[in-house]
Amino acid sequence: MLTGAGGCGAFFMALDNISLRSPGFCNANQLFDANSEQAQSIEVLRGPASVLYGSNAVHGVINVLSPNAFSSDPNYASLRIGRDDHAKVSLGYRAQSDDSAFAVFSNLTQNNGYQQNSGYDQQKLSAIYERNGSIWKNKTIVDIANLNQETAGFVQGFEIFKDKQARRSNPNPEAYRDAKSLRAYSKFSRELGEGKLTLTPFLRWNEMAFLQHFLPWKALEKNKHASAGLQAQYRYSKDNFTLVTGIDTDLTRANLTETQAQDFSPNIPAGDHYNYDVDALQVGAFAQAEWQLESFLVSIGGRVEQINYDYDNLLLDGSACNASVAICRFSRPPDQDVDFSVFSPSFSVLYTLTEQQSLYGKVSQGFRAPQATELFRLQNNQLITNFEEEKINSLEMGWRLFTDNLAISTTLFIQEKSNFIFQDTNRQNIANGETQHKGIEVSAKYDITDNLYISTNLSYANHEYTNEIELARVSIKGNEIDTAPQTLGSAQLAWQMTPDLITELSVQHLGNYFLNPENTAAYSGHNLFDLNLRYNYSPHLMISANIYNLFDEDYAERADFGFGNYRYFVGQPRRIFVTARWQWAQ
Repeated sequence: MLTGAGGCGAFFMALDNISLRSPGFCNANQLFDANSEQAQSIEVLRGPASVLYGSNAVHGVINVLSPNAFSSDPNYASLRIGRDDHAKVSLGYRAQSDDSAFAVFSNLTQNNGYQQNSGYDQQKLSAIYERNGSIWKNKTIVDIANLNQETAGFVQGFEIFKDKQARRSNPNPEAYRDAKSLRAYSKFSRELGEGKLTLTPFLRWNEMAFLQHFLPWKALEKNKHASAGLQAQYRYSKDNFTLVTGIDTDLTRANLTETQAQDFSPNIPAGDHYNYDVDALQVGAFAQAEWQLESFLVSIGGRVEQINYDYDNLLLDGSACNASVAICRFSRPPDQDVDFSVFSPSFSVLYTLTEQQSLYGKVSQGFRAPQATELFRLQNNQLITNFEEEKINSLEMGWRLFTDNLAISTTLFIQEKSNFIFQDTNRQNIANGETQHKGIEVSAKYDITDNLYISTNLSYANHEYTNEIELARVSIKGNEIDTAPQTLGSAQLAWQMTPDLITELSVQHLGNYFLNPENTAAYSGHNLFDLNLRYNYSPHLMISANIYNLFDEDYAERADFGFGNYRYFVGQPRRIFVTARWQWAQ
């Protein structure tokens, strides 16, 4: 769990390879913008992937892949109901001709929340048009999302999430989040020579307002940005050689405001804290070549990228406090242009031992430019930042085995991160942090019989601070990174009891983790069991049931330690959801 701007800027989150939000203006909750519930699939890439994806692809990529309008999947309508007055209606519809297809996927959700004065309403719509012309193929998508959320804040007190009454309370009944977003792109592709040319112009718009309930003074933040860009790519293939090269551009205009209704203290006053515009331009060029040399598959690639921020402060420069206040919580730097340029390489080798086994190794580098809030939303009289790009150097080695009934994949990794941006004990934004991440990940699936299988994903890793930084008032060099558990895992046992009935028992494991850089406060972790059943009542009607937290475990979705208190986002008790899905042929 990375917090602040680092909570989102370390992961590239996308719809069909296009970042959900502008790379310098991410949000830790940005996955709620994507219609992941009705995606064709979700692609998860481990570790640095900056060569193809650019800034923010540091620790990994989560790429939501939209449905194919030409698919023969049936049309459907579904209703899901469950605890806390949960209701969700979903629709999937396709219409096709010989050379064109149209599809629309939508869902509407309302939930009154487990805690008091919480809950949300959310609507998502994905409209897709595809055409296979004689020369050009085209896929056009308009993707819209709206969220109105009554936010449940932290409950405070050591392990208070185990208190049956306190866990249902909401210390911040006034907190809310309203978020709207739109993404649109039109992808054109055609054969060109011995390769394929793809051009994808896109538009992006986001707007969000939320009350900062996690801060005692509860300021209101509003942020928005609008973007336009183009992804151009050419893929050349001949014999045992493939080359992918391209240029990405992303132009953004953004605004952020922060206001406070009531005075909290002389250095945390009411009124306007921040109000600024930022125009950002990102341009990247990349190339990746791949050779099949007998038993070896060799890949080498690189990316050059430049990011420019043109910042315009719309308030008075400097302190947001009265002139008599020596150190003000909120500092507004003067207008400025900031540029970042970076080169990111990658090299990998895959060696085929047998038809069933392979080994691989990969050396890569990920990067991210500082986010706009890290550069321009300063505190405690800081007016200047002198940042370089955050970089991570990664080494991976792995072994894979695939047989008729067994699949195993293991990965050893070690990563060194530099220029890690953090806020020091003086509340100054600093960029000299260094961290190390090393561990092993294993995924496996075993078909016990034709209708019974077990699968698992396990991770053991150490994440630690490796240099002396002023993130705490004591030395934290060698300490584990807070909110970074050593162990993570899940397992599923699935049984097709009859041709029409499938049941699955799953367990999710979250290991213990520290809550602060000093490693003096901790959360003990948890194990949650779920039971899922799906019954095909007829060719047109499917009924499913999901029982979450089967054994009613008391747990925290997230544990935290702030302002001298243990704080928790409460995990929900056992709850049941039932879905009825009606489907028909196109």
